[in-house]
Order: sequence, then structure tokens, then C-alpha cells
Amino acid sequence: MALLRQIIALPFTARAAKIALSTAILAPFAVGGLGQQSAAASASLTTNISYEEYSEIWVEDDSTSYSSDETQFGEDNDAPAFNDFSHEKPISKSYGPFYMVTGNRAILNGEVDSYSPALFAAMLRDYPALKQIDMVECGGTVDDEANLALARMIRKAGITTFVPAGGSVRSGGVELFLAGAARKADPKAEFAVHSWRDEDGMEADDFAANDPIHADYINFYRDMGMSEDKARAFYNLTNSVEHDRALYLRGTDIASYIKVD
Repeated sequence: MALLRQIIALPFTARAAKIALSTAILAPFAVGGLGQQSAAASASLTTNISYEEYSEIWVEDDSTSYSSDETQFGEDNDAPAFNDFSHEKPISKSYGPFYMVTGNRAILNGEVDSYSPALFAAMLRDYPALKQIDMVECGGTVDDEANLALARMIRKAGITTFVPAGGSVRSGGVELFLAGAARKADPKAEFAVHSWRDEDGMEADDFAANDPIHADYINFYRDMGMSEDKARAFYNLTNSVEHDRALYLRGTDIASYIKVD
């Protein structure tokens, strides 16, 4: 059964995002995505969580930095500019949503699809010294199986995942972040989760708690380092909002379940 975990757009009420890491690397665009569960048991483990409806926004811009016009956490409107890579000489080759910046660092900017694991494997073959993925704008996936396979490849390769200030990791992108051998997030990095949805429109809460369909995610979280209890609690947290909504988190919320530097 195919599951979809993608937040297709940035929250309209939160901000209009401008993306341009380096015009030599990619054309600016904003893509989003999410996926997962039901949460009463995990609500006490999280703080500073906000719910937002979202709408589709496409932004074209010729600037060379990423910034948020507004932050959706609190009242602060002075959101920091995202790392400007214009001073670097980027490697020209790209691999789907991955873009090499130096010989040991890549940017992830875009959604994961069925081709992403093979493209990631090709990138590792070409750049075996890759040590860190900077997760800039990760909206999720259109193929959950491919996304989990990619996540396990990241862990097996011992790669660090990092979300900088202004970076946004949503839906299936959260699993990729969790896959890092080490996980780092700026205090103003953004995360978002929601329920998965299958091709028949069914979501996690439409299935019994003991249905085997839940096992893939719970087992994945355990394999990434969560305890059994925290794996189930995190899965419930992600499914605490329906697929068409989003639960926004900080890195400190993720750190309630697994180590985040």
C-alpha cells in the first residue's frame, strides 16, 4: 500500500519564503510536504507547538539568500537570513533534490520521489567524502517507501543532517532528518508533521492501533535510536493532525524523542 507524506506548500499565514541558495546551483522555488498520527499520549512530551492551515505558494526571486519575511514561532519578525552560499564555488552536478556545495557537503532542497534513492547512491559514489546534508527546504515525499529507503541509506553512510536558521523540514523530510548519524538544528529551524494518507484516502487514525500498517514507521524510529515508548509516542504525535493540516515543531520538540544538537 502506497502512503503519501507531503506538505505541498509553506503556511500561507506564516510567511512567503524566498529561496535562492546560489543562482549557480538552483532556481528559486518553494515546495512543501508532510505525514503521520493521533497524540493524546505524546502531548505532554512536547512544547511550543503550533497548528497552522496551509496554502500553496510559489515564489520566484533572483536574490542570493534565503530569508523568512515572518516567523511562525512567537511574535519575532526578525527571522534570520538563511546561509548564503554565493561565496562558495558550488559543484555543478546535481542529483535530484540534492546539490553538492563542496566535496563533503550537500544541500537538500526539494521533494523525495521514487528516483531519489538511486540518485543519492550515485552522489555517494561520486563524492564518497560526503559528511553532511544541509536541509534547506524539504517538503516531504511522494513515495514513502523510497523516502524510508533513502533515510536508511543516509544513516548507513554515517552522514550528519543539519537544518539551518530559516530551513524548513516537513512531513517525510522529518524522517530524513532523524536518519542523520548526528542531527543538528538551529534554534530557528522549522519542522512540521502530519498524518500519512494512502491512495484510498485513508489516514493513520482510520486503522486500528494494532494494525501492521503502523509498524514500518515505529520500527524505523526505533532503528534510528528511539526507545520503544518514544518511537510510538513520536508516531502518535505525527498523526495527531490530519493529512490536510500541519503540526509545527522546533528542534527542541524533536529532542524530546531523540538527541538533537
